[in-house]
Amino acid sequence: MAGKGTVVACRNFNATDDAEVLYKAMKGLGTNEDAILQLLSSRSNHQRQDIKHAYKTLFGKDLVDNLKGELGGKFETLIVALMAAPLAYDVSSLRNAIKGAGTEEKVLVEILASRTPQQVKEIVAAYRKEYDDDLEEDISGDTSGHFKRLLVILLQANRQSGVQAELIESDAQTLFQAGEHKFGTDEQTFVTILGNRSAEHLRKVFDAYMKLSGFEMEESIKRETSGGLQDLLLAVVKCARSVPAYFAETLYYSMKGAGTDDNTLIRAMVTRSEVDLMDVRTEFRKLFACSLFSMIKGDTGGDFRKALLLLCGGDDA
Repeated sequence: MAGKGTVVACRNFNATDDAEVLYKAMKGLGTNEDAILQLLSSRSNHQRQDIKHAYKTLFGKDLVDNLKGELGGKFETLIVALMAAPLAYDVSSLRNAIKGAGTEEKVLVEILASRTPQQVKEIVAAYRKEYDDDLEEDISGDTSGHFKRLLVILLQANRQSGVQAELIESDAQTLFQAGEHKFGTDEQTFVTILGNRSAEHLRKVFDAYMKLSGFEMEESIKRETSGGLQDLLLAVVKCARSVPAYFAETLYYSMKGAGTDDNTLIRAMVTRSEVDLMDVRTEFRKLFACSLFSMIKGDTGGDFRKALLLLCGGDDA
């Protein structure tokens, strides 16, 4: 089931024309931010890569460097994110999460729980190529315990495919015995089963678990675990149920309460814009009392808001 993005390729696309529009928008005194955000939000990522190439060919300058020089703040962060190829963006997001001051666990959780095994394989290979480092080693060096173990399992990208009918009941039983049914929790069991079974298999296990225990999987995880491990297990369970619903929640909590987690907001909007942001919007509307559009509108301002609303692509009032 292919998801639906909000950003699609422009039909009468001409990379040279676009490069000239961007050049003019940044030339001379002042910058025409509106021209930049209108153009870039209405081109696919692939087209943006072509524009980068055309820009360098025409002007002998790096488009992203020029954009960084002209723009500022979170609007700049958003535009620079839109200019990165998706794989390169995931790789640099992980690198910054590991190498920054203190590991940003939420980035590791979000990317490794939501990407397909094939995408994870590509991320591992691209990370090695870009930094000449092993992603698994870098993550292992920065994390510990069962949180680390589950991240390492996800990095193997060996999730089984299909449903193993004969294991549904026993998996549910094993998880029940490992958590609700015993004093203390056997985290390893949760990590192994949730890290290795396919999404469609896990959905059936969650149903069986509910019948057996009277609890949703998420409720048990919240009671039985804590910290980074809890965040990662919940993300894995939510993504097994529905990746768009997981991102709807991610976006909601990035804006809810005091202050906005701009980096998460940017990352989720950029990475889902061509994948399933229409589906994310639908799930958002089902889960919360407002639309994604209205929440962004109420929570952000200026060019940053304008660009995010264009990426959102419409209101679901």
